[in-house]
Amino acid sequence: MPMHRTIARAALFFCLSCSFAAYASATALPRESRVPGGIALVTLPAAESTAPVVTFNGSRVAVVQQEDKWVAIVGISLDTPAGEHQVIVDTGEGAVEVPFRVSDKQYRTQHLTIKNQRQVTPNPDDLKRIAAEQRRSRAALQRFTETILPTFALAPPVPGPKSDSYGSRRFFNGQPRRPHSGMDIAAPTGTPISAPAAGEVVEVGDFFFNGNTVFVDHGAGLVTMYCHLDRIDVKRGDRVNAGDVLGTVGATGRVTGPHLHWGVSLNGTMVDPTLFLSEE
Repeated sequence: MPMHRTIARAALFFCLSCSFAAYASATALPRESRVPGGIALVTLPAAESTAPVVTFNGSRVAVVQQEDKWVAIVGISLDTPAGEHQVIVDTGEGAVEVPFRVSDKQYRTQHLTIKNQRQVTPNPDDLKRIAAEQRRSRAALQRFTETILPTFALAPPVPGPKSDSYGSRRFFNGQPRRPHSGMDIAAPTGTPISAPAAGEVVEVGDFFFNGNTVFVDHGAGLVTMYCHLDRIDVKRGDRVNAGDVLGTVGATGRVTGPHLHWGVSLNGTMVDPTLFLSEE
């Protein structure tokens, strides 16, 4: 790696290591959508000079400063019922509940045909592998790195048509499975996949359903995942800048053709990636 690039990366991540409490008021926010699978931007009553600690359903939530207010960026899971919910704010002198309301949303149904029947009904050995991979995935997606300043405005990782399949109820060969937790972007095999923001690669591997997969921790509970890759070009512990190549589009794992499955997790919850795209 050229020396000037090494120095530039070191300088960038020195800046990213600033205190979580020092979030600037200019931090770009994702778009708000208070529905299952969406994001709630909850204004907090705290007036302290440092960011308060906020949790939702037991998970730490990102907090940023907007002018003279602190705002919690709350990922809402797909199984969240409509109605009133609360974030918990630790004031240092006790806990304060701040309510917000979630509206209902009905997602469409999607039927897919998979040629490999084991990708629909795994055998016992497959199930053991899947369980181990799920533990690795959860560990990556539930990270909360406090010392990294993230951006919540992300660039698309690859060019191409973006599906609206996030949240869709999926049937594989007629059998119901969990809702789709990311965005599919159509692109030919071999298309480079770019990191949408700076971060650290925290997990890579060949997964039963997701194929070749990369997880990037951007800080403050924002983690992105990239599935079905043809080739992985990074390893655990690598620090990447926005635009760095993570790998290439492929058709590994449970797929019907080459594409990128892009997932975005906030406070351990998979949310709609569209809400982070500045171009949308």
